[in-house]
Amino acid sequence: MQSPVLVLKDSLKRESGSKAQHANIHAAKAVADVIRTTLGPRSMLKMLLDASGGIVVTNDGNAILREIDLAHPAAKSMIELSRTQDEEVGDGTTSVIILAGEMLHVAEALIDKSYHPTVICRAYNKALEDAIAVLDKIAMPIDAKDRGTMLGIVKSCIGTKFTSQFGDLIADLAIDATTTVDIDLGLGLRDIDIKNYIKIEKVPGGQLEDSRVLKGVMINKDVVAPGKMKRKIVNPRVILLDCPLEYKKGENQTNAELLKEEDWRLLLRMEEEYIEELCMQILRFKPDLVITEKGLSDLACHFLSKHGVSAIRRLRKTDNNRIAKACGAVIVNRPDELQESDVGTGAGLFEVKKIGDEFFSSIVECRDPKACTVLLRGASKDLLNEVERNLQDAMSVARNIIKNPKLVPGGGATELTVSATLKQKSLSIQGIEKWPYEAAAIAFEAIPRTLAQNCGVNVIRTMTALQGKHANGENAWIGINGNTGDITDMKECKIWDAYSVKAQTFKTAIEAACMLLRIDDVVSGIKRRAPGTGKAPSKPKIETEADADSELILPD
Repeated sequence: MQSPVLVLKDSLKRESGSKAQHANIHAAKAVADVIRTTLGPRSMLKMLLDASGGIVVTNDGNAILREIDLAHPAAKSMIELSRTQDEEVGDGTTSVIILAGEMLHVAEALIDKSYHPTVICRAYNKALEDAIAVLDKIAMPIDAKDRGTMLGIVKSCIGTKFTSQFGDLIADLAIDATTTVDIDLGLGLRDIDIKNYIKIEKVPGGQLEDSRVLKGVMINKDVVAPGKMKRKIVNPRVILLDCPLEYKKGENQTNAELLKEEDWRLLLRMEEEYIEELCMQILRFKPDLVITEKGLSDLACHFLSKHGVSAIRRLRKTDNNRIAKACGAVIVNRPDELQESDVGTGAGLFEVKKIGDEFFSSIVECRDPKACTVLLRGASKDLLNEVERNLQDAMSVARNIIKNPKLVPGGGATELTVSATLKQKSLSIQGIEKWPYEAAAIAFEAIPRTLAQNCGVNVIRTMTALQGKHANGENAWIGINGNTGDITDMKECKIWDAYSVKAQTFKTAIEAACMLLRIDDVVSGIKRRAPGTGKAPSKPKIETEADADSELILPD
């Protein structure tokens, strides 16, 4: 059998018509074959070498495809599917690639029979509508406020991941972090911003069991003057700044002409008075901790430490936003505009601790934190990176369930129910769209079939038994146990999937398959090298503002 990479290289030529469609289908199937073995709890791991020579060991579909460099444009399009799925719902990245690959695979036979891609796409879109209707029918509503139920669902959804061997640990961390940043907007809407308000801090060393969710923010910074400033403050008053506490430097080359020695002293004194004035404007509000995103001069450090104020400088914008959310402070751009309401008083403790080799400042025990930090400990960086990827997926699942508290069966049961229902409906469809519709129904069986393959059971016997149980469409919860390969009731085994993840998987896979089928020409947009030279033709140089500044000014 030809390897996926060879298939991709061979298919990267100028193709048109059905040749282009076949090339795209082969490229998509090659991408699906790369990650087919990573589906399910008994999946295989992939070891990847990244550009810098580091090693990544994972079974996360998106992480694998992100590291692979493929030449064919259709293959690149398939990789984008996985990224879209990860950004949208955070889970199902492997399923979406396998399903899209299978949708294209079953369409290949129809193209050979001279079916027009528009007809196939129309039937596929009809199948998608009916598949979503089946999902709505079999979905089971749940109470997202019940922690026990949430724990079971998150554990089930990340049961295929590497960290499933550590029990409830990752699911607990994910639920704690997600519920911390959950904001009720009213009218049944909720805002859970995982990307901006949950920070994952990975510190090698210790055991994975030492990982925890901090009710506040932890940053990899120490105070500016460790000998002079306090490293532990109870109930601190926090001021957050977005401006430098140092004298202003000129925007461009600035020249000052000094005629007397006293003028130099006067200039230095003016700078000192400017910084002192800035510090006094801040000290009026009696802060215990001052944090700025910009620089903080030695003189400002002196004034602040003299009044018993601790300071941290050059903080990231994202970390400053998290601290503001956690302790109730407002980020201020000008110290002279400070008000009492801008001071953060919601934190219970500021402390600087040494964890491993580095110092970490933490603002924790906040009264009503809407931002948090997950501290991950572990044996090595590779382990921590994989745990972080799994935790991101778990938090996404928890967010999806809180926003849309509905479940569908896992273990391929949903796909089998959809497949059986679509096969039944295809009997009533008249005209040429009947066969593409039926092909889409068969394609949904790729997920349970792949699960069976990865379990090591007899695939044909298992699939025949599953199809028999789903033939009448009554028993929607019968699926395959990914650990043992047995045919069981998913409710009893507590193997579930979030409704929003499954719906997004179906939509993304079918829409992407339709897009690739409608491509009838693959044209290279890369310019050829100029004849007789080893280099590509150079572009005309456009003069920029920086070039103009650097030029010598000609005398009049």
